[in-house]
Amino acid sequence: MLDTSPLTAAVERFADRLRAAPQSRLQQGAAEAALELARELSARAQALEGAAGAAGAPVREMPDAGIFVVGDQVAVAGADLAEALRGVPAPDSAKAPSEVLDEAVRLVELAEARAMR
Repeated sequence: MLDTSPLTAAVERFADRLRAAPQSRLQQGAAEAALELARELSARAQALEGAAGAAGAPVREMPDAGIFVVGDQVAVAGADLAEALRGVPAPDSAKAPSEVLDEAVRLVELAEARAMR
């Protein structure tokens, strides 16, 4: 089973920073960057689970629930992706699960840097 702790740690760190961020920081773009990340992580989890594209089903997009919940949205989407990665049996796509994991960690780190600068 794939060790997804690097993703979990990065997601939790960013989510905690978002939860503690002042409203002004969230309004200045941190919430927007976080929601974009949450949507991307969610789409990747759905793709791994086969939910997207199954019988033509579209990717379910994470809703914009407001600036004060984006930390939770990032945490949920990251946890979903980590769980999906742990459930991938064998590389049957162009990317190995470890590559998807590394890419997701980089996405979280980039979004955190952009949101919290």
